Amino acid sequence: MRDRASYVFVTKWTIPAPIERVWRELMSPEQWPDWWRGVERMHLVKAGEPNGVGAVRECTWRSRLPYRLVFLMEITRIEPHHIIEGRASGELEGIGRWQLDPAGTSTLVRYDWQVRATKPWMRWLSPIARPIFAWNHDAVMEWGREGLVRRVGSGSGERAHR
Repeated sequence: MRDRASYVFVTKWTIPAPIERVWRELMSPEQWPDWWRGVERMHLVKAGEPNGVGAVRECTWRSRLPYRLVFLMEITRIEPHHIIEGRASGELEGIGRWQLDPAGTSTLVRYDWQVRATKPWMRWLSPIARPIFAWNHDAVMEWGREGLVRRVGSGSGERAHR
């Protein structure tokens, strides 16, 4: 997947809430627009198995930069209270993986996003705009951390970092 428009992002959060509460929110993506500032819409296109595998959602994201991204995300793997993995297709293509681990009364959250931009203008600008796209991704993920902390618990949690 490595080409000039491919990206690998790793985001780590410490959320001051039990893993069950964090898991419940991450497993309810249709609710993300209620608490995650960058998520405009999560629309269930296809229901999956009872555990969530096979579900397909159309995801619409906005960012600090003046553009939106729309892509499909199909859930390919679930390990309850530990892993949610999916495959993106559309304006972004690749793999996203949430990993949760308990840390006392908090939850360690890691998000790995290995993705390739398919929009022609993004592919064209990628060699020079890579640092800006990375900054933008980090900002959107920070909005998620802030919203999730508000949603599931008190305290500030640790900031996102790559």
